[in-house]
Amino acid sequence: MKVADLAELAARNLREAVLRNSLTTLGIAVGVASLVALLSLGVGLQQLVDRSVARAGLFDTVSVRPRQSAPLGQGVGLRRTPRDAADLQPPRVLDDAARNEIAALPNVVEVNPEVRFTAEARREPNSQLVTVSGMAQSSQSSGTLDDMTGNFFSGPDAEEAIVQGDLAKRLLANGKAPASLLGQEITLRFAQRQALPPRSEQAQPEAPNQAASPDEDAMGFSIVPSEKKFRVVGVLPASDSVGGQARFNNAGLYLPLAVAEKLQVVQRDDLRDVARSTMSVGTRYAALNVLVNSPAAVAQIESRVSDMGFAAFSLIDVTRNLRTFFAIFDLFLGIFGSLALAVASLGIINTLVMAILERRREIGVLKALGAANRDVRQLFFAEAGVMGLVGGVFGVLLGWAIGRAIQFGTVLYLKRQGLNPPNIWSVPWWLVLGAIGFAVLVSLASGIYPASRAARLDPVEALRYE
Repeated sequence: MKVADLAELAARNLREAVLRNSLTTLGIAVGVASLVALLSLGVGLQQLVDRSVARAGLFDTVSVRPRQSAPLGQGVGLRRTPRDAADLQPPRVLDDAARNEIAALPNVVEVNPEVRFTAEARREPNSQLVTVSGMAQSSQSSGTLDDMTGNFFSGPDAEEAIVQGDLAKRLLANGKAPASLLGQEITLRFAQRQALPPRSEQAQPEAPNQAASPDEDAMGFSIVPSEKKFRVVGVLPASDSVGGQARFNNAGLYLPLAVAEKLQVVQRDDLRDVARSTMSVGTRYAALNVLVNSPAAVAQIESRVSDMGFAAFSLIDVTRNLRTFFAIFDLFLGIFGSLALAVASLGIINTLVMAILERRREIGVLKALGAANRDVRQLFFAEAGVMGLVGGVFGVLLGWAIGRAIQFGTVLYLKRQGLNPPNIWSVPWWLVLGAIGFAVLVSLASGIYPASRAARLDPVEALRYE
């Protein structure tokens, strides 16, 4: 039987029992709609997490620290080799030489020091302790600040600040909007290092029992309070906003990296160095942030940095676990969504079995005219496939409409709660094609039994039926 004749017969047979076939097709559409709606939610949530992590610079950034500075017991994302575990090499100092060596690695875009400290932000009459972090100029074009209100730093040496919405709310009075802090000045009070001259140039202590330094020529520093004013040029979303996102060096206030370095702020590793018997000469970094040109190269950079004798950390391993979680989550959503389609497949079987009982004489005539069992089987398969195709298309449209309705309701609810609503719904093209193809496949599978039963009918018995 020709394909055109097969399609014509299948379409005519489906039109003869419009109500029953329409209800069966509607059942398929509802099953596909539930499948599309649930999977769209899973895909949308995964894309929301991926966008937030990617825009925050978490996929293409590697944090490098001296091995002795790596927190004890830290295992997530920390690349350790058997040589590391055996401690066969003395720990290296993270200095300018190490920075240049890391910057020379392939796929490395830039290497910046991590400047991070605690300070008091004050705008009379309010004040708040806040974590301050230096921000490189490259952050302007990385997409990290797309959700910021205001502008980026006017220059690498500008005495300007970008603040989180939480800090802006605490510094403002009378519940003003965080954006109203733009253009105003805030004062930072912090602990500053002041270098000391060599001990040989200082007056010797008069107390005879005072312990001498292991190195009489070693230089140190004193810690003094210092203040500096900065003008607010940008405000980031508050953390209670759904659109707010974590960043690789999440902080409450950001300064230009060059300005933060010039402040000579006391950091955690400075106090650790004081406790050592010897102090390094020259610039020494607590940590370096390595920007890589592609997330695919992060693992390679981690391995190379680890081979240099440093501790390397990234969130690639964490994101792999997230992807595994979402894969399992989407699998369960797909299973629950397929249950409705499985119920609809029973309707297809029932419809086609009833069609066999009603069209026994027609089947007998077809066989008497020379139709083979294969032709009869293909006819019922075609009818099942058409119902699956039509139901799949309408199901995708219905699932998309349900998704848009849920997205609209979510946005409305979050706005009433004062939150910034994200897009949690996504219907990618592969889901559309996959849902339609799955509907057709289930329909064809449901048509196996009715088609085989129709093909086995004896034409003599079928013509005698009526």
